[in-house]
Amino acid sequence: MTGSPSSDADRARADDGGGRPASGNPQPPGAFPPGSDVAADLARVDWAATTLGPVGEWSQSLTTALRILLGSRFSMWMCWGPELTFFCNDAYRHDTLGMKYPWALGRPSREVWSEIWADIGPRIGTVLREGRSTWDEALLLILERSGYPEETYHTFSYSPLADDDGRVAGMICVVSEDTDRVVAERRMATLRDLATAIGPAVDAAGVAESAAGVLARNERDVPFAVVYLLDGDVAHLAAAEGIAAGHPLAPDELDPADPAWDFVRTSLAEQRTVLVGDADRRWAGLPAGPWDAPPGQLAVLPLPCPSSGGSAGFFVVGLNRYRPVDAGYAGFLELAAGQVAARTESVRAFEEERRRADALAELDRAKTAFFTNVSHEFRTPLTLLLGPAEDALADEEWPLPPVQRTRLELVARNGQRLLRLVNSLLDFSRLAGGTAVARPE
Repeated sequence: MTGSPSSDADRARADDGGGRPASGNPQPPGAFPPGSDVAADLARVDWAATTLGPVGEWSQSLTTALRILLGSRFSMWMCWGPELTFFCNDAYRHDTLGMKYPWALGRPSREVWSEIWADIGPRIGTVLREGRSTWDEALLLILERSGYPEETYHTFSYSPLADDDGRVAGMICVVSEDTDRVVAERRMATLRDLATAIGPAVDAAGVAESAAGVLARNERDVPFAVVYLLDGDVAHLAAAEGIAAGHPLAPDELDPADPAWDFVRTSLAEQRTVLVGDADRRWAGLPAGPWDAPPGQLAVLPLPCPSSGGSAGFFVVGLNRYRPVDAGYAGFLELAAGQVAARTESVRAFEEERRRADALAELDRAKTAFFTNVSHEFRTPLTLLLGPAEDALADEEWPLPPVQRTRLELVARNGQRLLRLVNSLLDFSRLAGGTAVARPE
């Protein structure tokens, strides 16, 4: 961590390199209130080596402010004097200071919070110059308190502290960290929007495009998103948001069996999320989204297809370099992939059903055409048969003998019956084909 010792022993008990031992100079018993770990560590600071001087020479205002600070169970810190010397209480130590404790005690505030001084320095300056308080709600600050730069959000107020003569000599901050709430609300909003966006999609490509668009709108958690759909052994690019199509990480198609994409093969084979480190070194030119540097890690998430036992495709997403990939982050990504996978399987099942319906409709059209053609083919010879038979039966000039008449009447009667059946079949074909015309009576 920038400006911080590398171990607890270095921070807590060794000389800090600036001439201020962190221990070995116990202060008078009444200088700091008992019962506080921070108070005990403050008592070990060599205050005579600071601009504040020995504790016995501190003003009553400083002593009173410090007792209020250390006695509060709310997270607070304060600074005092020409170097804005840093103090905090137990709650602030545990909630915010992190690995900078106890190194930060007695240090100039500019050193303690060097990574965010551009953000908080002007606010503190306003308090000291004008003697009026500030207020910020859920302000984004990139802190280095855990060994790496971390995205955090804080609601806080800076208020002036006056010395014995009434002049502003310092500042006290009351703070509440909102990081968990802000990040959780952001991710829940993304999952809600994702469900809404992919619902109307009617094919797998539409699902992929809508999903990538929603995820990439949450730039802080997903600086970019790439979606591939599998067609046999080859993956085809279905959508890319936040990253240009054709980028080395987003080719038009890829073969998971290629050693260059071994992380994709592992994700698909084992049906699990795979993290890829050193992404910013492995692929040059990765987009950074809203951050000042590209993602250091990628995540590959399969889109499982339970009906087939395989995967419909997979996601490749950039990860927020300023948030740890903890259970909450992984759970968010897996919920998103689960929604997309479920909708993809649903639309593919619908597409398959539609193909079957189209095939059946085509078969029905062929059947109707066949019946229509057959009916016409039956009517023609029947008409040619019935015409002469009826003429012979109706011929009075050349009447038929009784035996022949009986035979011909049988032919005509059954021919008419067959003609009625053919006409019924033709009417059915017209109804099925939608060409029948109703004539109500």
